[in-house]
Amino acid sequence: MNKPWYKQFWPWFLIALPASVVVASLFTVTLFTKNKVSLVAEDYYKEGKGINIDLSRLRKADELDISAELAADDESAIFTLDKGQLDQFPTLNVTFQHRTLADRDMEMMVNADATGRYRLTLNEPLSGPWYVEVNSFDGAWALNARANFPSSVPVKLYGQSKE
Repeated sequence: MNKPWYKQFWPWFLIALPASVVVASLFTVTLFTKNKVSLVAEDYYKEGKGINIDLSRLRKADELDISAELAADDESAIFTLDKGQLDQFPTLNVTFQHRTLADRDMEMMVNADATGRYRLTLNEPLSGPWYVEVNSFDGAWALNARANFPSSVPVKLYGQSKE
């Protein structure tokens, strides 16, 4: 009563083990190619030199006594700028950088409305950890902060000194 090999349990069990590993490997490769993480910089030396420039712009914001607050909801982000020693409300270059998902990063230019607030319309709500940077249009000064959204309290943006 010998059955042929293809009707027995053990050959199929032994074939299923490596076959399941092949399927899991293909799934893993597919998953990682669709969800790339861009945490490693191509030219880390050049970016490191840029940090010194950023610090001088943060110090300049402190000298001018500039600070800002960011309040965000699902549709918009509103910056309230304390212009300090500036004569007028400048045009701002606002950058939102997600901590791990580079495809969600945003950079926008925005002008103040009549009340001195800067309103940005968002394509999608901000959620998770973000690095927010506000620069003057001419790049003379900068403010920044790290924030987790959604947030019930406004996020304060500072220059070099944190209060």
